Amino acid sequence: MSIFERSKVDERISALEQEVLAPNFWSDQRLAQKKTKELNELKESRDTLQKLARDLEDLKVLLDLAVSEEDGDTLNDVIAESERLLKFAERYELEMLLNGPYDSSDALLTIHPGAGGTESQDWGSMLYRMYMRWAEINDYTAKVLDFQPGDEAGIKSVTISISGPYAYGYLKAEAGVHRLVRISPFDSAGRRHTSFCSVDVIPQISDAGEIEIDPKDLEIDTYRSGGAGGQHVNKTDSAVRITHIPTGIVVQCQNERSQHANKETAMNMLMSKLVALKLQKQKEELEAIRGEKAENTWGSQIRSYVFCPYTMVKDHRTGLETGNVDAVMDGAIQDFIEAYLRMK
Repeated sequence: MSIFERSKVDERISALEQEVLAPNFWSDQRLAQKKTKELNELKESRDTLQKLARDLEDLKVLLDLAVSEEDGDTLNDVIAESERLLKFAERYELEMLLNGPYDSSDALLTIHPGAGGTESQDWGSMLYRMYMRWAEINDYTAKVLDFQPGDEAGIKSVTISISGPYAYGYLKAEAGVHRLVRISPFDSAGRRHTSFCSVDVIPQISDAGEIEIDPKDLEIDTYRSGGAGGQHVNKTDSAVRITHIPTGIVVQCQNERSQHANKETAMNMLMSKLVALKLQKQKEELEAIRGEKAENTWGSQIRSYVFCPYTMVKDHRTGLETGNVDAVMDGAIQDFIEAYLRMK
């Protein structure tokens, strides 16, 4: 960050701090929350950069000491610390590149198994666990909003709210079709099967500003939450399904404590999907002007996970691959995410 950019950040922080102190600041709750979030993010970014600068100065002092005293142990400490700081700086740099209008937002991630019945539904549950583990590893909060269990195993669909710094900015790299090749545990003949799941990622938006929803355009249904047990069972008709008639978009939520809470969450999901639809239309219009062909997401997988006859996970967009399938399925997908974002 240049001196000019740091000055602009400091000016914006000062301006927001003055607004927060105003007596009527919380009169508009949503606007106040939006500005408070921006203030916290700017402060965190500034503090992170300042800490990185201090750590670098300390490292220089330690390096001078190691060289002057010819101390091998201290030099090894310098090397280890420099590697840590390099990884930290690379992550910080990447977050600075995540400057899209919604990159700092929370994310709504939905998994839809493709054709293939139980085999694809089981693959969906494996991806579900992978993303829940990724969220846990990276200190994000993951909350299941809608869970549709498979007929015999796995899932028919699942929608997860993932909250944390730049959740959407990172997870947008996961949108697309994920392909699995393995010996099916559901095939008594032990044959190799190929399964597909689509992953949809959109920014989670509760106040879209320019998006207005006419209540007349909504069809709202309530139903009883279902599932195999545990948190997915409800004895009352508290689950809510909302259909936006003009676009055909359907959202549903069943995991909140009450019908009112489910409806509010579902409305936020609908708002997010309408914003995502608007962004997609803008993208397609721009591609048409440029003469580009829009990608057929379902027809081309973004990543393949091969369990047999060899083990490999390969991202077809970046070419990055690894043989450590177990680690990837346990949530170690950050390298794939960062490689894609740097490529973009």
